[in-house]
Amino acid sequence: MKFAIALFSAPHAPSSRRALLFAQAALAGGHQIVRLFFYQDGVYNASNSLVTPQDEQDVAAQWRHFVSEQQLDAVVCIAAALKRGVLDEAEAQRYQRTAINISAPWELSGLGQLHDAVQDVDRLICFGGP
Repeated sequence: MKFAIALFSAPHAPSSRRALLFAQAALAGGHQIVRLFFYQDGVYNASNSLVTPQDEQDVAAQWRHFVSEQQLDAVVCIAAALKRGVLDEAEAQRYQRTAINISAPWELSGLGQLHDAVQDVDRLICFGGP
């Protein structure tokens, strides 16, 4: 089965960890993940500037490792990222900001990437939300 996964919650939210476990289990079960889409507070999972307390799991780092290791298509919604100060080098230059807190394996792109992914999958699975 082919999945697209949308994550709407920040790394400290339980649904972020659940989404990661689901994605890992899906691949382990022989399924395919066509795209991961990080939206709303989910964009914080791609930020390099978060610091996780020592007694908590660093879910953002786990996402980064998983995406890199599995070479997954991981898209961060650019509009949601900009609102939350999550910037790659190009957007930091564009808006004349000094902070760059997102880099590979993440890609900033529009909501259309989620729409495109949904056209190619059997299921869209969403975690978190307003």
